[in-house]
Amino acid sequence: MKWYHYVAAFFAGAFLANTVPHFIHGVSGDPFPTPFANPPGRGLSSPTINVFWACFNLVIGYVLFRVGKVSPNFRLSMIVFFIGILVMSIQLSIVFMEKAKT
Repeated sequence: MKWYHYVAAFFAGAFLANTVPHFIHGVSGDPFPTPFANPPGRGLSSPTINVFWACFNLVIGYVLFRVGKVSPNFRLSMIVFFIGILVMSIQLSIVFMEKAKT
């Protein structure tokens, strides 16, 4: 596999991890930060915007998953994919910790 397959696998994990909080808040009817809020990433966006943002992340994550050739046949790509999920999940937990304080 080429180096860019691993980059794609990492970002596939990151985008797919980012899908979860936005989708959950969106379908639950809760406002939640998105890049479209004011200020971006800090203000709250409507549940509908969150569902759209989640779907966008899902599509991009899926495309990168395919480009990254993530498969049990390529174990390193699986590891890199899960590292992407882990890194994004930790980052999101830190960023959205501020939302819980408000």
